[in-house]
Amino acid sequence: MSELHIREQDGAITFEVRVAPRASRNRVVGVQDGALKVALTAPPVDGAANEALRKLLAKALGVAKSDIEIIRGDRARIKVLRVHGVSAGNVRFGES
Repeated sequence: MSELHIREQDGAITFEVRVAPRASRNRVVGVQDGALKVALTAPPVDGAANEALRKLLAKALGVAKSDIEIIRGDRARIKVLRVHGVSAGNVRFGES
């Protein structure tokens, strides 16, 4: 495991996420090579996995889904997210 690389700018944080769709359950797996690794049950079809990702991370970070935006990688497994309403020092993901 390594440390999540988080950038903080203009009241928001950005970080990379590696998504594994069609998993047995939704969960934060951990951090790998500076990126958050997330398993999702949703398939990567019609934005279902992106919506599941936003929902899972909103709950984990204590923010609204609307505070999470995918700024790069909308149709890829590796994405860059911007999250408003949380600072880098307050980000903690419990592995489940």
